[in-house]
Amino acid sequence: MKRGKKYTEAAKLVDRMTQYDVAEAIDLVKKTAVAKFDETVETHIRLGVDGRHAEQQVRGAVVLPHGTGKTVRVLVFAKGDKVAEAEAAGADYVGGEELIPKIQNEGWFEFDVVVATPDMMGVVGRLGRVLGPKGLMPNPKAGTVTMDVTKAVNDIKAGKIEYRLDRSNIIHCPVGKASFTEEQLTENFTTLMDAIIKAKPSSAKGTYLKSVTLTTTMGPGIKVNTLKLG
Repeated sequence: MKRGKKYTEAAKLVDRMTQYDVAEAIDLVKKTAVAKFDETVETHIRLGVDGRHAEQQVRGAVVLPHGTGKTVRVLVFAKGDKVAEAEAAGADYVGGEELIPKIQNEGWFEFDVVVATPDMMGVVGRLGRVLGPKGLMPNPKAGTVTMDVTKAVNDIKAGKIEYRLDRSNIIHCPVGKASFTEEQLTENFTTLMDAIIKAKPSSAKGTYLKSVTLTTTMGPGIKVNTLKLG
């Protein structure tokens, strides 16, 4: 794959064989962000688990102290007084059954996170086929199926992110923007890693953190020393 000149220059700063301490990795990730837009800083964490087994699934949510730098649009499925509560909390869209055809038939996806009260999950369940593949299905473990819609919306707007294994047993998460300070990125990254380490399944054997990489949207991958994380 042919890379641009900026990427090639940025990649020269990174030794692919080295596992960097967190501070060095964060410093490098900022130096290698050379795109003309404010790149997202992402982390990719390969875990020593087998997500095909339910007891080895790693999934949850965590509030990043400095948010992700992205404005998150929240859709809440609710009824009764929970509608007004969700609107007061700052949800971007609130509704019920009437939203089903809009999402299913018209392909409306102007939202990033879906929250639902438990009594609405029968309705939301009908959207499983369209929301599931996009990772938008509300889930109790992520705190997105709840009666406390105020807390759910506030947390998401404050920078709550969901983490979950993909099919290759890797977790992909944003930890901020390249414009964030090193301190902000470090605190966000450390908060996420602490949550994932705490979420280690009791049945997981051997090395849990196989590899941790930091990268920007257009930048090279920077390996983090996993021995200093766990």
